[in-house]
Amino acid sequence: MKDILAELEARRDRARAGGGERRVEAQHSKGKLTARERIELLLDEGSFEEFDMFVAHRCVDFGMQEDRPAGDGVVTGWGTINGRMVYVFSQDFTVFGGSLSETHAQKICKIMDMAMQNGAPVIGLNDSGGARIQEGVASLAGYAEVFQRNIMASGVVPQISVIMGPCAGGAVYSPAMTDFIFMVKDSSYMFVTGPDVVKTVTNEHVTAEELGGASTHTRKSSVADGAFENDVEALAEIRRLFDFLPLNNREKAPVRPFFDDPQRVEPSLDTLIPDNPNQPYDMKELIAKIADEGDFFEIQRDFAGNIVTGFIRIEGQTTGVVANQPMVLAGCLDIDSSRKAARFVRFCDAFEIPILTLVDVPGFLPGTSQEYGGVIKHGAKLLFAYGEATVPKVTVITRKAYGGAYDVMASKHLRGDFNYAWPTAEIAVMGAKGAVEILYRSELGDRDKIAARTKDYEDRFANPFVAAEKGFIDEVIRPHSTRRRVARAFASLRGKRVENPWKKHDNIPL
Repeated sequence: MKDILAELEARRDRARAGGGERRVEAQHSKGKLTARERIELLLDEGSFEEFDMFVAHRCVDFGMQEDRPAGDGVVTGWGTINGRMVYVFSQDFTVFGGSLSETHAQKICKIMDMAMQNGAPVIGLNDSGGARIQEGVASLAGYAEVFQRNIMASGVVPQISVIMGPCAGGAVYSPAMTDFIFMVKDSSYMFVTGPDVVKTVTNEHVTAEELGGASTHTRKSSVADGAFENDVEALAEIRRLFDFLPLNNREKAPVRPFFDDPQRVEPSLDTLIPDNPNQPYDMKELIAKIADEGDFFEIQRDFAGNIVTGFIRIEGQTTGVVANQPMVLAGCLDIDSSRKAARFVRFCDAFEIPILTLVDVPGFLPGTSQEYGGVIKHGAKLLFAYGEATVPKVTVITRKAYGGAYDVMASKHLRGDFNYAWPTAEIAVMGAKGAVEILYRSELGDRDKIAARTKDYEDRFANPFVAAEKGFIDEVIRPHSTRRRVARAFASLRGKRVENPWKKHDNIPL
């Protein structure tokens, strides 16, 4: 018996060693952790249960039968994060560059199947050179098997991808179908075709970092939802995000202890809106003052800054926030912000996370680039997402809510449950100046008359009371009481039940 146990431990030690000491040192020299070190940091201490430690590839071409390391380049299993179950796979770059083989893919598929059956999220730690060329189409088939599971799991269990090294070719499409993608600065990149292929085909000279680094994907392409300084920070922040999310689409997000009075008033909010209607202010200040302990986990912070998305807690309960940001493009909606917010709203709706919408929007951004880029279709995505959502929806209009953008931003007409406005709110088809120039075109030569007409229009419409008279605004509230009113609104909606008509699926304007 002792001999057998000794052999078991010897085999385990070989599997844990990955590609060997030299390759582990190379990984560390790049500022990267190994696959197992990452899992240890991500999961609660001692909670990891590994699957398939001894699985080896079955390839016999190109002399591959001579090198069959245990685990085949990926560590898979389950564990807990703050006591809640999660399935994990972590690719091991020290073994064949983390390349995906048929058996490597089967290991990932096994834990994804189990995650679906047991209703727990999947976190993928990606660090892979791509398909294992020696295996040819078997490797490509492995990718497709993973893709199919990503699709089936979408909206059923949360899926989080962390890109912690290279991710190229077919490998990028699995993360692209997950709910959140995070990258590590200077050590991770994603692209369909690498710099060498780009140079050959288009004669463009570009580095891997410029083509698909963290800065590119968080600021330009919006492929990634955030980027972190190093592996340690990335894994700590994933733990923090995980705490906001439910385990699956049949469970509510966890309720965490809170030490922040739901009745708290914030007198400073009474002066948040500047006297000058064209002067910006920081909407994140309002978010922080509504949230429990001011805790806000922002999603896609560096992309489309004219809209802010992320998670807060109110009375310990996870709430998604979508807020116009007057500091960027005056808070106008455009192609990028519509796409960003629509995807976030749909995630919240899929996992029963209530949505708080904070509105200060002067309209859609005008211009040929927006129209040629399809702002109509992209704006319709956000409209569709809000109208389709059945979760509790509370909206607070702080200042401007003009034109179609008023409708799009979780208005009463899109089944908003509680629609509040501050006394500073202006709800109208457009701003006073533009409206007067259309209504009184014949008087444009007389500056005094136009000034008087503008003042009349502002007195009539630059307030929330016309909308309140029609029941489109449920209540005009005092800014300092916003947290209390929002908390009470969500508390009253905890039993909300709304079902959309039966359909196979909708046809959102992609």
